[in-house]
Amino acid sequence: MTLPKPEYPRPDRDRSDRWLTLNGTWSFSSDEGDTEITVPFAWETPASGVQRTWLEHGVYRRDVPATEWPRTYLCFGGVHHRARVTLDGELLGEHVGGSVPFEFDITGRSGELVVEVEAPADKRELVHGKQRSIPRDDYDGVSFTPTSGIWQSVWLEGRGREEIRSVVVRGDSLTGFDVAGEADAAEVRIDGVPFAVVDGRFAARIDLVEPRLWSPADPHLYELELTTSDDRVVVTAGLRRIETRGEELYLNGERLYLRGVLDQGYWPETGLTAPSEEALVRDLELARDLGFTMVRKHIKLEEPRWLHHADRMGMLVWAEPPAPSRWTPASAEAFLAQLPIMVERDGNHPSIIAWGLYNEEWGLDWDIPGSPERADAAVAAYDALRALDDTRPIVENSGWNHVRTDLVDWHYYDEDPASWARNLAELAAGSREDWPVKLGPDFVVDKSLYGSDDFPRTGVPIVNSEYGAGFTSLERAWHSRWQTQELRRHDRFAGYVYTELTDVEHEMAGVVDADRRPKDAGGLDYRAMHADTVLVVDLVPAHAGADIRVPEQPFDLDVHVSHHGRAPLSGAVHAAWGAAGSRLRPVDGAVTAPVGVVRPFELSAAATLRIPAPAGPARLHLWFTEEDGTVRASTFVDAAPVEQPNRRGARAE
Repeated sequence: MTLPKPEYPRPDRDRSDRWLTLNGTWSFSSDEGDTEITVPFAWETPASGVQRTWLEHGVYRRDVPATEWPRTYLCFGGVHHRARVTLDGELLGEHVGGSVPFEFDITGRSGELVVEVEAPADKRELVHGKQRSIPRDDYDGVSFTPTSGIWQSVWLEGRGREEIRSVVVRGDSLTGFDVAGEADAAEVRIDGVPFAVVDGRFAARIDLVEPRLWSPADPHLYELELTTSDDRVVVTAGLRRIETRGEELYLNGERLYLRGVLDQGYWPETGLTAPSEEALVRDLELARDLGFTMVRKHIKLEEPRWLHHADRMGMLVWAEPPAPSRWTPASAEAFLAQLPIMVERDGNHPSIIAWGLYNEEWGLDWDIPGSPERADAAVAAYDALRALDDTRPIVENSGWNHVRTDLVDWHYYDEDPASWARNLAELAAGSREDWPVKLGPDFVVDKSLYGSDDFPRTGVPIVNSEYGAGFTSLERAWHSRWQTQELRRHDRFAGYVYTELTDVEHEMAGVVDADRRPKDAGGLDYRAMHADTVLVVDLVPAHAGADIRVPEQPFDLDVHVSHHGRAPLSGAVHAAWGAAGSRLRPVDGAVTAPVGVVRPFELSAAATLRIPAPAGPARLHLWFTEEDGTVRASTFVDAAPVEQPNRRGARAE
């Protein structure tokens, strides 16, 4: 068979000169008998060869060869949920928690490796994210097939007797790197320069003569080589600073607006495990090509290779761990226990510009305002993560009811363009703090930005981190076009996250389907919609494919420009009718109106266009050009008959 996922799992902390993958075919035993399983795919997936759901116990076996390295570690990228590991009949240890890595020192040993895994069907108090549970979670309708057993790579790794145990690199000074770590040596050399190790710890400052910053436009990475007499690790890092200033975000001192997409990291044949290196890269490229500059990896600690590619490509990342779905003191502690490992594993990545924690009060029983214990759990999570990493914004509970956060983020789904526009305007103005949230088929409540009267109502960046609407792909594209323009209308907002990148099982909200195939978007250019410069039209649309009725007389249309570049722009907006469903083709003779100076992060004044009536159903193309004729932004308005809903089947009693 082709060896699955043969790449070294930690390219950001590279020890690939001494390693051996253990991915591939293992023996597997369960209550259904003996078989083989392909590691590292969860036993629920077709790729594993087992494809068994609700199996709660399984035993993996394979031989582990002897090595001649000074020290040898047996490394697991992730095993859900409880793993008991023996080698040649001797217990190496146990690990609880399905999303974080763990390892055992097996120096000088070999023999039969046995990994016994327990994966309870009742996951409510376990850290499990969106894996489905029996009994069900409150959010079962948006949960998916469980991921059980070994679901990330397993490998042997060689290290020195004078081992470099940990390395923390931060480049937020923008002039060099602050490096710290632990080592079993008297000194550690960084790019050949020695630094003393005191009581097992070392610290260093690496100043750069001509520092080159990491950014989406120029994702420059540095490699730092750390060595002892017999150990070596190469760490990848970038010079990058993310910060909040009042209600604004800044990256490397420049204003930042987040154009994000939510990505749950599922694949049809392999579940939460990426099927290949190419699949990891393809998803990042897909997000980039759609115009997004950030990926919110949703309640999943994605594998380090994905983060490394995000570093390399310049894709910003909002990272967040999975959570339980019921609050108990034990479940809150289990959630906290993964945070130090998360930061140790992923904290060096410059692409990560925000940490999320809880999501929509899952694991807090939807009750931060009504429960001091649950509010305290959210605060405790924020404080614990802040103590581990003070270089990034942290969101304690994504969605609503904030009690301690660096970003006031909010999730809002609405099928009505008028109420969407109205509620956004009121949220931006501060005249409204809540909005309706459908938590179940017959359970709609008003959720607030704030979970405490003490939380400041101004001075913290406000970011929409989930939105989207519609049933068909055409409806979803239509809603995304108009909803995104309303987000860009309000300069107070610091960004957005569209839901979502791909379909997942029964959840059909993706820009592409689960196999990453494009959907019919009715001629929408996603890259133009999620661009630095966009048009904002003063119009509340009626229906997908029929934004307005076919006008019989000329009419006035006001259009604004929202620009998030470095320098001001000036130019003109243009309008011309095209065939229904057509794509933009700038033409001579279009209606034109001048636009004054468009300043970055300030919505322009309206440019009024006098639009002639078309001969029939048509698409009104709108575009903005700079003074040299360069097209910088475009959108469209569809004119078609607006039909009333058919209610002929209703009969009076």
